[in-house]
Amino acid sequence: MATRTVDLRSDTVTKPTDAMRAAMASAEVDDDLLGTDPTASRLESEIARIMGKEAALFVPSGTMANLISVLVHCETRCGEVILGDESHMHIYEIGGMSTLGGVHPRTVKNNPDGTMDVDLIEAAIRDPEKELLYPTTRLICLENTQANCGGRCISVEYTDRVGALAKKHGLKLHIDGTRIFNAAVALNVPVHRLVQAADSVLVCLSKGLGAPVGSIIVGSKSFIVKAKRMRRALGGAMNQIGVVCAAGLVALQENVPKLQDDHRRAKALADGLNQIQGLKIDASTVETNLIFFDTVDASTINVVKLCKILEEHGILVMAVSSSRIRLVLHHQISDSDIQYTLSCVQRGVLQLQAEEAYNK
Repeated sequence: MATRTVDLRSDTVTKPTDAMRAAMASAEVDDDLLGTDPTASRLESEIARIMGKEAALFVPSGTMANLISVLVHCETRCGEVILGDESHMHIYEIGGMSTLGGVHPRTVKNNPDGTMDVDLIEAAIRDPEKELLYPTTRLICLENTQANCGGRCISVEYTDRVGALAKKHGLKLHIDGTRIFNAAVALNVPVHRLVQAADSVLVCLSKGLGAPVGSIIVGSKSFIVKAKRMRRALGGAMNQIGVVCAAGLVALQENVPKLQDDHRRAKALADGLNQIQGLKIDASTVETNLIFFDTVDASTINVVKLCKILEEHGILVMAVSSSRIRLVLHHQISDSDIQYTLSCVQRGVLQLQAEEAYNK
């Protein structure tokens, strides 16, 4: 039986801190649907200020935040969004933009560093004179950090180039900033500068920041007015949301400074995994709180079996393929947890290697 639990499946698994629970219990609330919840208004104003945008809107989830942004920017059916082939919006959001909005996704290959070649983005923009044949390009989407590429950070310079390209063609730029504070901390760049070129940004409260629920969309005042209507249409408008917004305010105050420790521990974990024979990882690519490592020989080290062994020792991880495992650090993972995880992975790998040798 495991004597401790180290949950590395995602940074969504954090539990509300005592300070969050106290803030939620004492939150001043009213009806946000009527625009009178003071705690929701305070959170939205604070996020808008931090991100350097005019206005903000609380929504229940990041998926809804991205969907609302796409539907507002694309306005009518038969629009098209250019986005990365490894992006969360394309892979993990159940095709909502096409299913619910009649918006077509057009993918561009993500580079290993999370970017897309700017020339390929421009080549993917449809000729507006052929709108009777093709969807109309209206929006470009970036993801920062880029999760499927290993939590890689997208630089200010790159984002500015894509923003300039969007303006050149009369398009909008949306950033899926689920972990945008991780990127800002890792790059040592003010977060508002990192999203300056964007017309809208998703900021997730429940991943790296550790709040129990919710995301924020930021943009211009006119954009947020439309986003609020779309939130209502999608069933995302709620009443006394100040209860959960209070936890978001605490997350901003307490957990942004802790992201640097998450990154430090992720690098330490990656370096340790790199020392285990039978595993491979390019530790230099670990920039934030996400780690992907591979087995050298899937026939010797079976990922499913390794995950099962780790679970028996209280280490919870996520297999993403037959040879790859993902680990995600968060503020409730300690230095001791890192050392315990490494020792368990080492034992698990040795156990599987011994079993394979015995069966030969």
